Amino acid sequence: EPVIIFEGIEAPATLGLKASRSANYQRKKQGFYARFFLTNSAPMLLIDPSRDGQIVDANLAALNFYGYNHETMCQKHTWEINMLGRRVMPIMHEISHLPGGHKPLNFVHKLADGSTRHVQTYAGPIEIYGDKLMLCIVHDITEQKRLEEQLEHAAHHDAMTGLLNRRQFYHITEPGQMQHLAIAQDYSLLLIDTDRFKHINDLYGHSKGDEVLCTLARTLESCARKGDLVFRWGGEEFVLLLPRTPLDTALSLAETIRVSVAKVGISGLPRFTVSIGVAHHEGNESIDELFKRVDDALYRAKNDGRNRVLAA
Repeated sequence: EPVIIFEGIEAPATLGLKASRSANYQRKKQGFYARFFLTNSAPMLLIDPSRDGQIVDANLAALNFYGYNHETMCQKHTWEINMLGRRVMPIMHEISHLPGGHKPLNFVHKLADGSTRHVQTYAGPIEIYGDKLMLCIVHDITEQKRLEEQLEHAAHHDAMTGLLNRRQFYHITEPGQMQHLAIAQDYSLLLIDTDRFKHINDLYGHSKGDEVLCTLARTLESCARKGDLVFRWGGEEFVLLLPRTPLDTALSLAETIRVSVAKVGISGLPRFTVSIGVAHHEGNESIDELFKRVDDALYRAKNDGRNRVLAA
């Protein structure tokens, strides 16, 4: 009688894994088992769910990946190599009863040297001479995860300053997101513009202009409170979203920023200043309506002589 592995794969019934048949097991590690399991380039584990998820066998690729010898590997339990610990056990037991295996799942596994790797596992039940085991195929996706995180960061952050970008501002200020962040009503907005930035660029060059923007970004971050969000809006403009902040507190923070920026010195440049518009969200106004008010306040601050803070 053939042994069903998963996804329609059958192994010859000459395969045996019972400890009591260890001699027979060693002799019969041939044919299909040798080709599919032992010499496969993908790390593979055989797991016994009934023995607390103990690993009963591992191929050479798995030993190389995890950094254990065969004896030590087969003394491990799956929850010992999974960063979820015992929380992975209900998942494993559920998978062990799925006749067709499961869709790939992502975990973080711990290696022998203490380092961790992101892995994608595909597992399914395998019955061999009455032993109900699980065959688990492990794929290392650490590099893929790193690239995904880089792309995710690039999509939401300004490349030069590292601040959140305008796209992320609109994502965060969507009604559903605002409710999630508990700032749907009681929040204020600061719109900050670097005074005479074109003059700095024209007179001292774009590299110095970039230095001004990066220095301003760091100053805004240092002035921001825990929970405040700092965005580069575009060009020389920046936005601060201040959750649970009334207008008077927002004005005070804006003044702190203005004074702090005026004290910053950059080698080879005169000191620079900022103008700031401030507005508090009112009633049911949209984010665009709020932004129009804070933009108008900034416009008045610029026209009134720059280096000042004005409320909408």
